[in-house]
Amino acid sequence: MLHRPQKSNRFIMQEALHQVAHTLRALYDRLPWSVEPHPGFSDPEYWRPRQRPATDGWTEDDHAEVQRLRVRQMELTITIATHPFWKALEGPDLVTARTMLKHAHDTPTADTPAA
Repeated sequence: MLHRPQKSNRFIMQEALHQVAHTLRALYDRLPWSVEPHPGFSDPEYWRPRQRPATDGWTEDDHAEVQRLRVRQMELTITIATHPFWKALEGPDLVTARTMLKHAHDTPTADTPAA
C-alpha cells in the first residue's frame, strides 16, 4: 500500500480557499450583470460600443449564496494568513513559503500524470 504523507491543515485550507474562489467566480459568471433590476442600455457612442440586456437582478437566493461564499472566503483567508506556522519564518523565507502554499495546487502530485 502506498503511503501518502498527510497534508497540513494550512494546505487543506488553501485548497478549500481555491475551491471557494472558483465557485464564487462561476456563480458571478452565471448571475445577471446587475445586482438590482435594470432596464438595460446600449451605448454605441462610448469609446467602444457597449450594451447590456434588461435584467431582473439577483434573487434573494443569489444574494444569500454570494454572501455565504464571501464569508467563507474571508474566514479561510484570515485563518490561513494568521496560521501560527508563519511566525517561525522571516524575510525571504516567509515570502517563499507563502508563495509555495498559494501555488501548491498547481503542482501535480505523484499520482497525477504530468501534462
